Amino acid sequence: MSKWHLSPDELRRAASHLPRVDLAHLPTPLEEVPRFADFLDGGVRIFVKRDDCTGTLFGGNKTRHNEFILGEVLRRDCDCVVWGAGIQSNNCRQTAAACAHLGLDCYLCLCPTGHGTEVQGNLLLDYLVGAHVEIVNARLGPELELLLHERGERLRAEGRRPFVWNKREIRPLGAISYALCLAEIIEQMRRRELEPDAIYVATTGTTAAGLILGKAVLGLSAHIRAVYPLRWGWDVRADLADVANEAAALLRLPHRFTPQEVDATEAFVGPGYGVLTEQAREAFRLMATYEGILLDPVYTAKALAALIDDVRQHHRKPGSNLVFIHTGGQPAVFAYREDLWPVRS
Repeated sequence: MSKWHLSPDELRRAASHLPRVDLAHLPTPLEEVPRFADFLDGGVRIFVKRDDCTGTLFGGNKTRHNEFILGEVLRRDCDCVVWGAGIQSNNCRQTAAACAHLGLDCYLCLCPTGHGTEVQGNLLLDYLVGAHVEIVNARLGPELELLLHERGERLRAEGRRPFVWNKREIRPLGAISYALCLAEIIEQMRRRELEPDAIYVATTGTTAAGLILGKAVLGLSAHIRAVYPLRWGWDVRADLADVANEAAALLRLPHRFTPQEVDATEAFVGPGYGVLTEQAREAFRLMATYEGILLDPVYTAKALAALIDDVRQHHRKPGSNLVFIHTGGQPAVFAYREDLWPVRS
């Protein structure tokens, strides 16, 4: 891996040749949460990067991703996108809203993933912004990806120009947005005359890959802790390294990564994707009642559970500055009412 470093502004210039649309409210706030940190009693300072405030229908990390992904969609003169994920997908909700804003038709294939088909939470929002929603009997991963490809071929046969979700193309583009997010975090911390010691994020690959790239490019020493909300069945560390490498190539940068340089954990998934764990329930309750900040039960609550566990296990030294990236997802809370209320210790 190259030791060549860029400043935040130089990194932004390196990304300036890529197609991009203006979707997100940037920079998002970086807020200290002292009451939450005091409760943990580990002598650390904790900051929340409020990427739940990126805009585009309740915000979230996918809005940053979509600035580059949908920029490429428009460059190709596509007239619609075909996307898919779980029925309460934050990704699909933000993508559907961005498509409405840009005048693109959005076709969503959504898997139940343990939830019913009641129109609430993210699913309700998908309908409200005009997405074409199809509830499908497919599993997340290769099975859903094949189905999305088939739907794209059907649209092409009808004379449409679809852009179909595929991880090889979209994940490096989305990762670039989180290298730029890290540049924001560095600038915001330095205005406080601080440096981050560790950064925690919920990820299924793209977001953390961008942080890994940003850390190397910007010369940051902070530990990037990628917390997975599901088990993919492949080597997630190798996968993150691959995405970071592909993003670096798009930026025309020499940095390259190996799986050994990546910290990614599936230890906080619990019984399965979208299943609320006791650790996640506690994390949700503490952040809500001590700071008035809502997490989501699928992603961010499990990532914050990892931070809490690290502090309690004394993996973070007193005096450390920890940054938790809040990647959004609050609309899913309404689909988890019975799991979250009453939330009592």
